[in-house]
Amino acid sequence: MIRTINAQEIANNIKEMCIEANHRLSKDMEDVFFDAALKEKSELGLKVLSQLKENLIIAKEEWIPICQDTGMAVVFLKIGQDVHVEGLSITDAVNKGVREGYAEGYLRKSVVSPLDRINTKDNTPAVIHYEITDGDQIELTVAPKGFGSENMSRIFMLKPSDGLEGVKKAILTAVEEAGPNACPPMVVGVGIGGTFEKCALLAKTALTRDLNLTSPSSYIRELEKELLEAINKLGIGPAGLGGSTTALAVNIETYPTHIAGLPVAVNICCHVNRHIHRVL
Repeated sequence: MIRTINAQEIANNIKEMCIEANHRLSKDMEDVFFDAALKEKSELGLKVLSQLKENLIIAKEEWIPICQDTGMAVVFLKIGQDVHVEGLSITDAVNKGVREGYAEGYLRKSVVSPLDRINTKDNTPAVIHYEITDGDQIELTVAPKGFGSENMSRIFMLKPSDGLEGVKKAILTAVEEAGPNACPPMVVGVGIGGTFEKCALLAKTALTRDLNLTSPSSYIRELEKELLEAINKLGIGPAGLGGSTTALAVNIETYPTHIAGLPVAVNICCHVNRHIHRVL
């Protein structure tokens, strides 16, 4: 049986998700952030985390944006092959939702044409990633991405001979060079494998993974733990002012790659790692 979903339902949900994601962090992000605020060893770092914690609480209670940079809307859609969407095209429905969400939520419109820098005035177009899956549902993920941290992201086209140590070095290099510019404490999304563009998408997807969910691979879980410890030993700290909390989490996604390559992408997000999920 084919299930029909009206495109307006997609637009309405995207609108609501854009507004909600920009006003409150997901529960998993709140949990790791508040936990870090209890463990920070630096007095100055603790002061910064306390201020950021207060900011999160005010944003949630008074329903104002967590950050003035309300991001470029990144939208992931997992579309069941037994779903038929009627009305607008899915792309138009998503952009309609973003347009309305950023207007009704009084969110900053930050999207411009790349060279002449003319503002589109409604924060569209969104960056949309599609995946066809089994079933008759549509899973939506909205992840508004600010560019203070986005600009600090890197892709490394390593040689296979660089191996695991080369991968670790690349990730630490990206974080160390980002320093205070990525507005730490950060979440580090890592993609390993695939091709040039696939590893970047893996890294972006990694940022949307619930931090309470661990990787199904014990090998990757250990690598995430090792890298988080190494990153926090860099001493960059909250706001780059020193301390033991440079990163809140390291999430790694992998994909098979070619025998001649070892692509690694590092997509960094500040502590305002916004992501929200819904299933239609």
